[in-house]
Amino acid sequence: MSEHTPYDLRIASGGDRFPVTEERPPLSWKLPRTWSEQDGYDLQFRIDGAEQTVKNVASARHLFVEWPLPPLRSRQSVRWRVRTHRGGQSSPWSSWHEFEAGLLDGDWAARWISPQEDGTEPRPAYVLGGTVELRDDIAAARLYSTALGVYEAFVNGARVGTAELTPGSTSYGDTLYAQAADVTALLRGGANDLEILLSDGWYRGSVGTWRKRDAWGTTTAARLQLHVRYADGTEAVAVTDADWTSRRGTIVAADLMNGQTTDFTAPSGDARPVLVDAVSAPPISWSPAPPVRRVEQLAPRSVTRHADGAWIVDFGQNASGWITLTDLGPAGARTVIDYGEHLDPTGDLTTTHLDSQKPGEAAIPFVQRDEVVSSGSPGQVFEPRHTVHGFRYARVRRTGADLDPASIVMQVVHTDLRPTATFACSDDGLNRLHEVARWSFRGNAVDIPTDCPTRERLGWTGDYQIFAPTASRLYDVDGFSRKWLRSVRDDQLDDGRVVNSSPDANRLKVHDDPMVNGITGSAGWGDAIVLVPWVLYETYGDTAALAENWPAMRRWVEWALSTARNARHPSRVERSAAPLTHEEFVWDGSFHWGEWLEPRQRAADGSLIDPVMSDPMAWYMADKGEVGTAYLFRSVRTLADVAEVLGRAGDAARYRETAEKVRRAWQTEFLDAEGRTKAGTQASYVRALAFELVPEELREKAARHLVDLIDAADGHLRTGFLSTADLLLVLADSGHPDVAYSVLFQRSSPSWLGMLDRGATTIWEDWDGVSEDGTATASLNHYSKGAVIRFLHTHTLGLRQAPGSAGWESFVVAPVLNEAITWATGTFDSPQGQITVGWRVEDDHLTISIDVPGGSKAQVRFPDGSTFHTGPGRFDRRHPIS
Repeated sequence: MSEHTPYDLRIASGGDRFPVTEERPPLSWKLPRTWSEQDGYDLQFRIDGAEQTVKNVASARHLFVEWPLPPLRSRQSVRWRVRTHRGGQSSPWSSWHEFEAGLLDGDWAARWISPQEDGTEPRPAYVLGGTVELRDDIAAARLYSTALGVYEAFVNGARVGTAELTPGSTSYGDTLYAQAADVTALLRGGANDLEILLSDGWYRGSVGTWRKRDAWGTTTAARLQLHVRYADGTEAVAVTDADWTSRRGTIVAADLMNGQTTDFTAPSGDARPVLVDAVSAPPISWSPAPPVRRVEQLAPRSVTRHADGAWIVDFGQNASGWITLTDLGPAGARTVIDYGEHLDPTGDLTTTHLDSQKPGEAAIPFVQRDEVVSSGSPGQVFEPRHTVHGFRYARVRRTGADLDPASIVMQVVHTDLRPTATFACSDDGLNRLHEVARWSFRGNAVDIPTDCPTRERLGWTGDYQIFAPTASRLYDVDGFSRKWLRSVRDDQLDDGRVVNSSPDANRLKVHDDPMVNGITGSAGWGDAIVLVPWVLYETYGDTAALAENWPAMRRWVEWALSTARNARHPSRVERSAAPLTHEEFVWDGSFHWGEWLEPRQRAADGSLIDPVMSDPMAWYMADKGEVGTAYLFRSVRTLADVAEVLGRAGDAARYRETAEKVRRAWQTEFLDAEGRTKAGTQASYVRALAFELVPEELREKAARHLVDLIDAADGHLRTGFLSTADLLLVLADSGHPDVAYSVLFQRSSPSWLGMLDRGATTIWEDWDGVSEDGTATASLNHYSKGAVIRFLHTHTLGLRQAPGSAGWESFVVAPVLNEAITWATGTFDSPQGQITVGWRVEDDHLTISIDVPGGSKAQVRFPDGSTFHTGPGRFDRRHPIS
């Protein structure tokens, strides 16, 4: 492709082997590599072979361009290309890009079919089957399918597509996605067998810490529609209906969290008529996200025999997925596989650190277990695709036969996100930290952004609003995030509150639960509905993400403002019966999680003190108004920015004025004249500086107070869940890069590198996730603290987007040096094209080299303040370090 030609055409949509969209997909392309901008473009379309052209559009926009034609109809195929203009010049036409419209909701003729169940526990997977007679002259065929549950589709015994765990995790009361596949090569003239393998999945299976079931319904169902086009242009359609049957198969138990049991000796169940339209379901939509797939395989690092006879398999990496087993032993041999993250001092698998317990109740043991019974047939393979696990280790037991270690493989399974960044530097510890954090996010990107792939697997809003800026550097998470945000909107309560995790298995919107209701609407969690779409706009230029989330953002912010006006914390009521003037904008009178998971203190006996479990009521009632008001300011100010982008000038002015009132209220209540926060914690200073709550004349003093607290902690961080991601950024940007690097390089607990020294391959939930004696606590794959690696990209490498830029139209390269690091390199596949940055310190000189893509301009800053500007192309400069 010529450097003068637009390239990398895309639509904002997902799909398995080809992009599939709804009726009005936004269009994006990258400018010619030598162009800094465009002032117009032409578009050429071939829709079902018919050509249409859109000419001479005067616009600089080339990202998320609105669909310029009438809405697409079901199943239309589209080829399109673009030619850009600049100053009277026209580029050559781009290459063609192809996609298809899905089968839109109004055109589904298929019925919902459900298996006849016999109440067996644990619940099995069911095989739903039908047949279709076809002619020999098949030209093309598309299969459209979906389910309430997790399903696989088969045509003549061959599995359809590469997507796993379809149709994915959504708020099933409002949203359901379908999948499309080209099955032309799987069909034949004559009778064709169609099958759906259906299990509980997210819809009806165990969900969350307490393993709740039947969250979205009590009856699973599936829907399938096959469209076949013959050589003469005529079509045949086959659908799920009353002619289909259901039976039990070899999967005798299937639960997404607990595991899968396959018995290859189980007799095929009797075929029974299916139940037709026994469920109600939302309209069918098409996901903007890439699918979950088997992304890679890991062979065991070691397989050892434990004293009790079990094999302990170590894959060397904590991840999400399952095991494929090719040696099943002779007929009747039973193999039991338990999965976990940790080994006890004897070398045996332990999962007790993942048990869940409510105060005064017995613990719920954490179990991830797959089982298989062999039929003895040659070539038989066990792959449990109706469950998924978080694990590094597996304990394998088999009765009546030995085990071939070479037959065991880990399948790494998660959303197939496109990587967009690389990073490396002269310090191996930081390189390893980068990989560990990246693995942690991968393990928690299984269709939705989860907190952990083990104990809960919930789409916690707080976790993702913290990590989204880092995720958007590492991977293309635009469609992935927009899919999840739709669930956040679906679950939003009528009063505007955003629930703690989405999809909401509690279904608080329709089922009142006083306890859950009482802890819903927290600052830092609900604010995800404002902050995540803004990240998508800043990173990708995705204005559609702002527009579709605007009503939900506004409802959340208005609820928070109303709560600040009308509810007060008891401590302020005690201070003054009547609210002080500024208290109208202090958000303190409702529940907040607050600065969750600050490093725990130790009791006299050395044990860790849990501030929540030791006194739940005191923690619940504590004044967290500093956190609430800070996030209220940030979200109101961001909402003003969103309104401005969307052309809502009145809303922008009103929310900007309100944000200033909230900022002044925070300063009045939580900051003194010497720049000290009332809370006096590291977290409070980080938040105050990161959110720009501190007046300019006090920022230096506030930063000094933060440094003093770090010094008092012997160079350790004491920040928690909400503020740790911003700690190093704040230190470096406030004139203390030496302190930032000192904290980063810290190796005693709490520290990131300390986790690695104790064997972490993913980020831990607790800083002391594995104690010195080898005891594990809480989750060993909780990705939020891994957001620290954004600092490696923005400060160590020095690549960050310029203030006010969106979609990386403008960026800054300004490495923050440290004597322990002599070089760094990295890339970022931005919406404009790939940015490459490299720097090296030699002989008291710093050499910086960058590649600037078309559509971008760059500013390069050396440590002495020398600044250079450049457009598309290569930049190299060697400069003395003063």
